[in-house]
Amino acid sequence: MSNRFFRRAEAETIVQKLTIKAIMEHKLINSGDRILIAASGGKDSTVMAWALSALRPALKLDYQMEAIHISSDFCACCKKSTLKERLAEWDIPFTDLDVPIIGRLKPGRKMNCYWCSTQRRAELLKYAVENGFNKIALGHHFNDIIETSLINILYSGKVRTMLPKLKSDNFEGMELIRPLYFVEEHDIIEFWKRCGVTFASCGCPFAAQVREGGDEGKRAEVKKLIAKLKKTSPQLDLNIFRSMENIEKNSILGWHVYGTDERGTFLDDYDK
Repeated sequence: MSNRFFRRAEAETIVQKLTIKAIMEHKLINSGDRILIAASGGKDSTVMAWALSALRPALKLDYQMEAIHISSDFCACCKKSTLKERLAEWDIPFTDLDVPIIGRLKPGRKMNCYWCSTQRRAELLKYAVENGFNKIALGHHFNDIIETSLINILYSGKVRTMLPKLKSDNFEGMELIRPLYFVEEHDIIEFWKRCGVTFASCGCPFAAQVREGGDEGKRAEVKKLIAKLKKTSPQLDLNIFRSMENIEKNSILGWHVYGTDERGTFLDDYDK
């Protein structure tokens, strides 16, 4: 999305302006917010942390931020000191939380990405509630959004996407926000090259085993598909993104509200 708005801008400017755009359009941050940054140490969450710190003067909002890193019992190589130092440069306090992800597996169960993500997310929410935060900032970007949209359509049979903000189902008053919602992945990478931001994540040994085995997962498949189709349709990714806000309700067979009994079909209003 970025290069279509700021074609001549530097990556730093693109990231900042598109982050402001997401925050303002979707009302992601308000004065008085206490925001917990989910800091994996990877490129996305690191650039998000930088942006939220750098944009304080421009946003003119009084909000507090802290960052948390979830350390697992299978990761001994993560450069947490580098991450802590980087965040300190941006005046963001840092907490490292140890979680025995493998240790919680029931006998006979194998480690997998879904189990890991659910354990991390649960601990993240628990920590946020116990320490008085009302928002958790996640580093999902533009490409994550469109890939998720296609994954849901192609593999789950649902028209569903990631939202810029989402209320927690289990913790009243808690919201998940995605400040990089409009930022494309290549601009995050370009920002890293130009500005020298150091990423401090470690490679997951289980994810590496999956890649070596040739099964890269549905997200990787969809990423490749989008890249292939963009060669002949450069606006394809933008069209996928925009389709999620341009659904014509009178042209779909049916719909339902997730987590409720509310649903309908095109026949409901057919004879009106």
